[in-house]
Amino acid sequence: MVEAVSSGRLGVRVKEFRRSRGMTLEKLSGVSGVSRAMISKLERGEKSPTLVVAAKLAEGFGVSLSQLVGIEEKKRVAVVRKESRMVMRDPETDFERHLLSPSFGGRGVEFIKNIVSEGGTSGEFPAHREGVEEYISVEKGRMRAEIGGEEVFLEEGDSIFFEADVPQRFENAGEGECHYYLVIDSKGS
Repeated sequence: MVEAVSSGRLGVRVKEFRRSRGMTLEKLSGVSGVSRAMISKLERGEKSPTLVVAAKLAEGFGVSLSQLVGIEEKKRVAVVRKESRMVMRDPETDFERHLLSPSFGGRGVEFIKNIVSEGGTSGEFPAHREGVEEYISVEKGRMRAEIGGEEVFLEEGDSIFFEADVPQRFENAGEGECHYYLVIDSKGS
């Protein structure tokens, strides 16, 4: 199942999350940094957000992007088949995010494969809440990472760890696609 960050599904989820938390459009806008107008258009299915906008909304709700977009699993053993995993594509950058782990609400660990097209970027992801950690390993290609204003280049096979309470951007710094694995650990937050 390939899921774009599409207007219909995400808009419905945003509205559900916002209402279940008793938040107004203004309140969500204030905590997420996404304009009230954009949130309103999203909820009405008139706009498709970028992955960065979706990530900002998830942070505003205090949940992971996968929890906001996906379906939460509640099993002791869960198999994620390649053909049924959640894949999100940013409509503006073609950045792809493949959720390799089930989305367990409250478990706090996500395993993700990201693909950045040649010359492409993830866009700037917002800072996570304090206590969230990220681990990245480059499988293919070359990556330029900007983490809290610090620039790091990673080659195929290189890994990095960082406290993710700062803005982050990942760019393909080589030829061909860049593939990297990401583990987000929010257990401590």
